[in-house]
Amino acid sequence: MSQPIVLKNIRRLLVANRGEIAVRILRAAREMGLQTVLAHSSADRDSLACQLAELTVEIGPAPASKSYLDIPAILAAARSHQVDAIHPGYGFLAESAEFARQVEAAGMIFVGPTADTIALMGDKAQARATAQAAGVATVPGSLGALADVAAAMAAASDIGYPLLIKAVAGGGGRGIRVVDSAAALPAAFAAAQREAQSAFGDGQLYLERFMPQARHLEVQILGDGQRVIHCYERECSLQRRRQKIMEEAPSPALDAQQRDRLCQAAVRLAQSVAYRGAGTLEFLFDQGAFYFIEMNTRIQVEHPITEMVTGLDLLREMLLIADGQPLRWQQQDIRLRGAAIECRINAEDPQQDFRPSPGTIRNLQLPGGPGVRVDSMLYPGYVIPPYYDSMLAKLIVWDESRERALCRMRRALGELHISGIAHTGGLHLALLADADVRAGRYHTRFLEQWLTHWQGSETGASPGASSVGRLA
Repeated sequence: MSQPIVLKNIRRLLVANRGEIAVRILRAAREMGLQTVLAHSSADRDSLACQLAELTVEIGPAPASKSYLDIPAILAAARSHQVDAIHPGYGFLAESAEFARQVEAAGMIFVGPTADTIALMGDKAQARATAQAAGVATVPGSLGALADVAAAMAAASDIGYPLLIKAVAGGGGRGIRVVDSAAALPAAFAAAQREAQSAFGDGQLYLERFMPQARHLEVQILGDGQRVIHCYERECSLQRRRQKIMEEAPSPALDAQQRDRLCQAAVRLAQSVAYRGAGTLEFLFDQGAFYFIEMNTRIQVEHPITEMVTGLDLLREMLLIADGQPLRWQQQDIRLRGAAIECRINAEDPQQDFRPSPGTIRNLQLPGGPGVRVDSMLYPGYVIPPYYDSMLAKLIVWDESRERALCRMRRALGELHISGIAHTGGLHLALLADADVRAGRYHTRFLEQWLTHWQGSETGASPGASSVGRLA
């Protein structure tokens, strides 16, 4: 790929997001010679993203509903600055089919898949049906959305307990309940329905079998609407309340044959919907079998570890695809090399049940050296607003083997110093000291079980060679 990269249709890009992902998109765009515009709330006037963007426009007050989720305000900013394209990042409107539709109706390019694809794959029940039609196994569950509690009870008797109640329009771990018995189903169904309606404006639910010791794997794909390739998988099983804490690539649980089967299934499904852009297909892996659970039609928080093990710049590829250019890569060009780990550094106090810790960054020391990357929005003196997600930075390392990557991450975390707030760096150090984590023996419930021991200790030190949630 020695030819110069030239965009033909995008000259000015508006970034409709904030935090570290806004910084990441702005940097990728600037490297490609694009003019950049940042749409931001009043709470983010002093953000690093505002400092990096060539042009900024304030679209509303701090609450996301009046700024980052305000489609008319974002479109007005885009028109006033005559942008060619809008990148939604992740979260907020990134998976809003209506936003994508309105962007394109306004004559601008939405950096992502089509509105129809977002709508299809964003509906979890429809996505399951699409996967099944493509010959990709799904977690046993109900056929489509459930009309009421009576329909849920009938479906549950076929699926068996324990099971998950899930929001059709869900995401971010909301609208989900674990149910262990028929007696608990009605109350859990009502609670999930209320949460889903509040969070997504859609209270429809469906059921899935619950696999308590499954691993959560996801496959990164790129498509141009005609052809799809994969960029291998990420291991995302270390989660708290279904929010990822630490990720790695590749998964330590897979052998070469399993990896190929997983990635080919992801490509087959993405190809069946003529996918355009960067996307992620999520699977559960249990007792040697893979089950599709959902697709994220956007860039993921954990995309840097894929970039580290493949050498790709996924944001660059997204912009090229959005520009109308075909995929530059063949599948055989994408090689897996070494291992990468990502630790999410959040402004939370893990010893106080992850209480948010907004405040002023007084002193900041970020780690460096070979194979170390920090995607961050931080600088000394920055005041973290209390209105948004608590993630401050992502510490990413790469090395030629998983064992060496683990050593490098421990060293990097030891060099990370952020004063003025509580953060999750110490939690990551404790996790990396755990024998099961070092050996790759963990699953989606491991972390929450591990935390009951760690948070219960006086010092917050690692419980060491834990047997908590050990895989058989």
